[in-house]
Amino acid sequence: MQITHLSDLTPPSQERTWLTSPHPTLPLLATCSSDKTVRIYSLTNFTLLSTITGGHKRSVRTAAWKPHISGESVLATGSFDATVGIWRRWDNYGAPSDAPTPADDEDENDENEEWRFAVLLDGHDSEVKSVSWSASGMLLATCSRDKSIWIWEDLDDGDNNFETVAVMQEHGGDVKCVSWHPSEECLASGSYDDTIRIWREDLDDWGQVACLKGHEGTVWFLDWERDVEGGGGARLVSCSDDQSVRVWKRRDVVREQGELSSASTGIPSIIRPVGSDEVWEEEAVLPKAHELAVYAVAWSKTSGLVASVGADGRIALYEERVVEGDETGVKEWALVSVKDGAHGIYEINHIAWARRADRGGQEEEVLVSTADDGSVKVWTLQ
Repeated sequence: MQITHLSDLTPPSQERTWLTSPHPTLPLLATCSSDKTVRIYSLTNFTLLSTITGGHKRSVRTAAWKPHISGESVLATGSFDATVGIWRRWDNYGAPSDAPTPADDEDENDENEEWRFAVLLDGHDSEVKSVSWSASGMLLATCSRDKSIWIWEDLDDGDNNFETVAVMQEHGGDVKCVSWHPSEECLASGSYDDTIRIWREDLDDWGQVACLKGHEGTVWFLDWERDVEGGGGARLVSCSDDQSVRVWKRRDVVREQGELSSASTGIPSIIRPVGSDEVWEEEAVLPKAHELAVYAVAWSKTSGLVASVGADGRIALYEERVVEGDETGVKEWALVSVKDGAHGIYEINHIAWARRADRGGQEEEVLVSTADDGSVKVWTLQ
């Protein structure tokens, strides 16, 4: 399997670009940059559609599209200015026939004006590092250098009102990432304190239900496995400053409740939560592919492949396979492709899977990598 360059997004930002967020239904990408802007690109022709400006006073570090809305796109952005912005726009564009051309300045200005800065969420005391919408689209999680995680509820009252429903401060360091489970109201977070924490609501109060320890450095990014019916416990992939990529699995609590009540579960205390009903296990450490910190991972919801990127400028691709010669179905992870120097000499900050749109293939995917030099590249697998 080869990782092959398809296109760059043009024109790129001239400053560091942190993250690219694919739209859940439209062929669009949102990129976050140190120049305080968010750029919206077409996935059909890889050109710039809009530049969102004016909402933040410092670098835009993160962005996420709200899922499950029809007729309108809603984008949450998080900035080093400690605020979270909510942007709205009617979905009268995004299809190839409606996309303005970069050369048409008048159309481009009209496009920019259609992005409405709906509301500014203020609460964090320091840089916002990550934002994530729940599967229902009603809850927004944000995290910050101030060591806190906030959960906001979109009241959906037509007035852009959000209510703070929880502030969690159990992490002992900068919280680098938050990620919602693809179908459950279950939140995962990763931190400078080297831990991953799992959060749920219980009797109207949000609290930690598990603390996963195993990484020996900052946990930079997390992603969930696709929601597989009958697939057993949920799984999560993480990456770290310790150069590793790890997979974690939640034990099936319902089926094993009797066992969990016993003091002799045999689960190491470092990953056994105290006073909760969830037990997570480190299922695998993926084959080593990076020589420096791993900044981002992405778990394909279509193919099940995992991609990782980091400070060494490398893109790595992993596949879970049945162990050769094993008749019991035991699986292992294999490193199936590596792309060195994907952005030249520059560090890669983020990787994401997106549906390929330049030739109409709904099931075909592309990888989108985002780097320190401002470039965003689209890759195919061959």
